[in-house]
Amino acid sequence: MTFMNTLLPPAPQLISELIALPSVSSAQVELDRGNRAVIERICEWCQCLGFRTEILPLPGQPGKANLVATLGSGSGALVLAGHTDTVPYDRPGWQSDPFEASIREGKLYGLGASDMKGFFALALAAVAGLGAIKLHQPLVIVATCDEETSMAGARELARSSAFQGRYALIGEPTALRPAHLHKGVMMERIRLIGRSGHSSDPSLGRNALDGMHRVIKVLMEERQRWRERHHHGGFAIPYPTLNLGHIHGGDNPNRICAECELHFDVRLLPGMVPETLRDLLRTRIDAALADLDLALEFEPLFDGLPPLETPLTSPLVMACTALTGRDPVSVAFGTEGPYYRAMGMDTVVLGPGNIEQAHQPNEYLALDRIAPMIEILQGLITRFCLTPAAA
Repeated sequence: MTFMNTLLPPAPQLISELIALPSVSSAQVELDRGNRAVIERICEWCQCLGFRTEILPLPGQPGKANLVATLGSGSGALVLAGHTDTVPYDRPGWQSDPFEASIREGKLYGLGASDMKGFFALALAAVAGLGAIKLHQPLVIVATCDEETSMAGARELARSSAFQGRYALIGEPTALRPAHLHKGVMMERIRLIGRSGHSSDPSLGRNALDGMHRVIKVLMEERQRWRERHHHGGFAIPYPTLNLGHIHGGDNPNRICAECELHFDVRLLPGMVPETLRDLLRTRIDAALADLDLALEFEPLFDGLPPLETPLTSPLVMACTALTGRDPVSVAFGTEGPYYRAMGMDTVVLGPGNIEQAHQPNEYLALDRIAPMIEILQGLITRFCLTPAAA
């Protein structure tokens, strides 16, 4: 397929237009916004460049949608992917309007500039800058919703098999360094229900805090076992972690505690499966509580995110290494990458922003990152879409 360039505005203007369209994703209903306006704007630009586009509304969530834009045809596509939602913002901490791009001292400020609306602008600029091209393998641009809260957009794409690809580049902020590894995430809730009574006589009730003491002992024992048995040298912290993040129980020191709730977080290494670990913990906790006559609720706070690992021998990893001149690394944050891996794609995380600027006031993208990122993207498109040998 031959593609003829249609002129788009410069990349900073594209970024500015996306920043101006609010798309906050939040677990707090009063803060949550849809991303449809951002999807529609990216869709318009893709259509100008000759892409076939499909906007896919998220079932049961008005105002939220994914976008799949395809140039060319075939099964060996290069996918340039990311999310269109942002986190909420602390307005008093911003020196300028979060939804109005501001350029100061070589930096473009705005909510989503780094994480990660800027990536879509640069992907489109890369395509436009190639001019007339003949595709031997398709190029796909994928934009999702709700990555910052539930990964609902990526999960729906994986469930529906909305597109096919061989390689996926996710433009999360990595400071132009390719990342082929990140840990998985589990966030779990345990609630024990007993019976209250006067503290002077333990037989009058069933103490949920006593039971939670046993639960925590089980979790600490498993945490130590995992640290001894699992190791991956690709991570700065080379073992899985378990963090006790929240606990609440009882209401008065002279009452037997009737209910206690614990929230904890597990960061998984590649090869560790959330469902398997959850079943293991449930079995051990059931055994520890067997004689206490307490009701147990054990459920995930969200569906969990598997780890990501793409082999160093992957053509995509090697191409990103060559184009950036930097060795692949791991990142501490989670991405949509595991869903693309589950769809059979080699996946690398590589974007122009810095994770240090994400999720905080005065988020920015350094202007001197724009040209190098466009050059990297054009190199990948040439390697995997334009060169017959790449097929």
